[in-house]
Amino acid sequence: MPVIVIANPKGGVGKSTLATNVAGWLARQGRAVMLGDVDRQQSARQWLALRPPALPAIRGWDVASDHIVRPPKGTTHVVLDTPAGLRGKRLEAVLKIADRVLIPLQPSLFDIQATHAFVALLREHRRAADIATGLVAMRVKEHTLSNEQLHQYLATLPVPVIAWLRDTQNYVQLAAHGLTLWDVAPSRVERDLEQWQPLTAWLSR
Repeated sequence: MPVIVIANPKGGVGKSTLATNVAGWLARQGRAVMLGDVDRQQSARQWLALRPPALPAIRGWDVASDHIVRPPKGTTHVVLDTPAGLRGKRLEAVLKIADRVLIPLQPSLFDIQATHAFVALLREHRRAADIATGLVAMRVKEHTLSNEQLHQYLATLPVPVIAWLRDTQNYVQLAAHGLTLWDVAPSRVERDLEQWQPLTAWLSR
């Protein structure tokens, strides 16, 4: 059962946006996907509660009577949306089960600093060779100085950049209704779907 972890200790980088849309793509492919949050608050449930029942199912954690959370029976793919400040035992538990780690970041100095430290931490982990890791640039504004600086910085990291996703209200508007790019007419989000092609290809490997 592949486990895809969306992680960056920096808050506000777009982890939930990336996680929900990865889960939406998997569900549209016919996978039995679970979207969970490693935080006990299980904030992913808030988005799942908005999702129309007629759409491809995305499930949350099953919570047993002993308060242990597990993927629902029959789950084929897991997407984990992690909280800000992920470190220590919680990070260790996530990396223990991860098959892939996607690191979202936005073109800001604070995101770059946090991501640099996180990438170094992941590369030092004993399972580094077993976990496919990639970066996803979020809320990219083309032809801006911050975007140019982000390109220059990411080129220095020993982790591939999988996709560059533009700054658009599509993600915000869809999330407010429990939707993803894969749940609306392709013509409505055509440019965004194009930007996701390298990312979905990477996930399909």
